[in-house]
Amino acid sequence: MNEAKIKQAYDIAVERYAEFGIDVEKVLEKLHAVEISMHCWQADDVAGFESAGDLTGGIQATGNYPGKARNIEELRADILKASSLIPGKQRLNLHEIYGDFGGKKVDRNEVEPAHFESWIQWGLEHGMKLDFNSTSFSHPKSGDLSLSNPDKAIRDFWIDHTKRCRAIAEEMGRRQGDPCIMNLWVHDGSKDITVNRMKYRALLKDSLDQIFAQKYDNMKDCIESKVFGIGLESYTVGSNDFYIGYGAQNNKIVTLDTGHFHPTESVADKLSSLLLFVPEVMLHVSRPVRWDSDHVTIMNDDTLDLMHEIVRCDALDKVHIGLDYFDASINRLGAYIIGTRATQKCLLRALLEPLAQLRQYEANGQGFERLALLEEAKNLPWNAVWDMYCLRNGVPVGESFIVDVQKYEQEVTSKRN
Repeated sequence: MNEAKIKQAYDIAVERYAEFGIDVEKVLEKLHAVEISMHCWQADDVAGFESAGDLTGGIQATGNYPGKARNIEELRADILKASSLIPGKQRLNLHEIYGDFGGKKVDRNEVEPAHFESWIQWGLEHGMKLDFNSTSFSHPKSGDLSLSNPDKAIRDFWIDHTKRCRAIAEEMGRRQGDPCIMNLWVHDGSKDITVNRMKYRALLKDSLDQIFAQKYDNMKDCIESKVFGIGLESYTVGSNDFYIGYGAQNNKIVTLDTGHFHPTESVADKLSSLLLFVPEVMLHVSRPVRWDSDHVTIMNDDTLDLMHEIVRCDALDKVHIGLDYFDASINRLGAYIIGTRATQKCLLRALLEPLAQLRQYEANGQGFERLALLEEAKNLPWNAVWDMYCLRNGVPVGESFIVDVQKYEQEVTSKRN
């Protein structure tokens, strides 16, 4: 794309937004300060490096596009390649099963910071901060219940695992000089009718109390709900109500996964309520075509609404943005790039919204004017600002990254058997 034309279009966009009192340069500074946490599991379909077992616990990756990462070196190479085609800053969100176990069997109640030392070094070397997740699924002791299991031995196993994961997150945060955000999600539930709901939720609460008893300075805890999992459709122990209550009572970050709610629910609408009662919110952004189907994030109304609400709540410092999809039906590297860039585009559009004028209309009871400007704002030249942002960050502008992905596939991923 012609650099002179990009600059010319940008200058015109700057003038247009200035008519609304919007300083585009300051907007780009805000955008650049936001770090999107990329999810490691897109590159290998949530396989990890612990074992070659099947996914369980309501987790499912669909598709079998050739070239998925088979080991830690390939995974890291794919992540770095994707990051090189995305503007701005990215973090990396790791699940516990992605530890560097050196080919040895390390059970989940034995995992230690040493198993993530090479990840910490890698992150420091490449300027990519790490986030973390405990892993309760795809294990012989997972079953339908983990932290809410009536069997004390199994429950204690998962309590110990999660405590160890928090210690790992603490070490990550200490070493990178920025808190590591550790997400806790368990699949616990029942396929059919449950007649003892309170019992399992009481057990989950007790498990969480034990897990969070240890206080840390370099990590932040977040807790994630779900409506149901595959094979666990009738009852989810860690429901949205459960975790909102626990988060509000215990000052924990609540995670909102855009695929974990009814398709007609607005996840964006939840932010302004949650932020009045919990310190921060973590977002897992995906595209639920049919509930939690984890399609690649695109610039659709749901993601736009989510980013607009963050800005309208003045909550850029209180809302953390991560991605959570695993599409194995298309080029996995391309899925990374499309989803991350789409999220950034939505955030840019939100930051460029003529919010002051819109709020003035609203305060004056001018509903027609507010709706008219909301519609016309969709046509403002945000895309010229996006192109300049990509140009300044030295990444492909527009669709030109497609060629880079095709070349990487031809030279690297197509050679993986």
